[in-house]
Amino acid sequence: MMNHTHDAHAHHHHHDHGVFHTHAPAGKMRSAFFLTALILAVEIAGGLLSGSLALLSDAGHVLTDIAAIGLSWYALKQAERPSNQRMTYGYHRAGILAAFLNAITLILIAIWILVEAYRRFQTPETVQPIWMFISAGIGLVINLSMGLTMHGSDNLNVRSAVLHMLGDAAASAAVIVGGIVIVITGWYVVDPLLSVLIALLVAYGAWRIARQTIVILMEGTPLDVDLTTVADAIGSVHGVYNVHDLHVWTIASGRNALSCHIALDGATTITESQSVIREIEHRLLHLNIGHVTIQVEDQNHPHDQAVLCAGSDLGEGHHHHHE
Repeated sequence: MMNHTHDAHAHHHHHDHGVFHTHAPAGKMRSAFFLTALILAVEIAGGLLSGSLALLSDAGHVLTDIAAIGLSWYALKQAERPSNQRMTYGYHRAGILAAFLNAITLILIAIWILVEAYRRFQTPETVQPIWMFISAGIGLVINLSMGLTMHGSDNLNVRSAVLHMLGDAAASAAVIVGGIVIVITGWYVVDPLLSVLIALLVAYGAWRIARQTIVILMEGTPLDVDLTTVADAIGSVHGVYNVHDLHVWTIASGRNALSCHIALDGATTITESQSVIREIEHRLLHLNIGHVTIQVEDQNHPHDQAVLCAGSDLGEGHHHHHE
């Protein structure tokens, strides 16, 4: 994953592209999107034909996959779209916003499944297992083949999509097992029971998506970044006396950015400070931070020594910095 870092040094601005978008398979994502849409259609049709809530719930689960794969595909395409004066970071955040709205929708779908399952527990409905087998079987085969062909990618987006596919294959397998149980025992309550399990799976997946997007939208520290490690990496560079006003945030999944102030010896020339900055950029690249902005100061800087900005007066603090 880090194969581009060293030669990217000479032209720093290619750093983040080299690291985060290593040969991302946008074409594979596109075909995965349409295949998953096919599974959705098959499972909705099968759910209506068989009267199986478990299949309809699985269709709800497939919808989480379509969203995940669609977003991954979208993010891979957006990565190619240039930034402009209005959107200086490009359009990466659009995918995060879509993911957040999608997660909320999925939680509502999960609630609907639970309500419907509750109704069916009270009055079990007859289910046609043959349609359950056909629909879930198609879902199982397509998901497994997609998940296995895209397995092993190092792109965060693709990895999460693969997890969705494999989770969905498991849900389809559960529906098939449920159908077998219904054939043998005639115990129709298995259907809403499976639906509840799948609804919980959907809700859990949706909650995870929501939590990650909220951290990104709140400019929180990325989950894969440890702030102390980052501060130590910067502070340990030769010539850096201290680092303060440190912020790390995510532009979009897998694209982390950082800004900080570093104190150097007042006698350091601008040329000398460049090598310090290059060394910091190099170290941060290995910590998955590609977009770096550093403000260089001498040791007599008027700011607080704290690594983080002073809590409550964050706004005022920033005004003082630039006066």
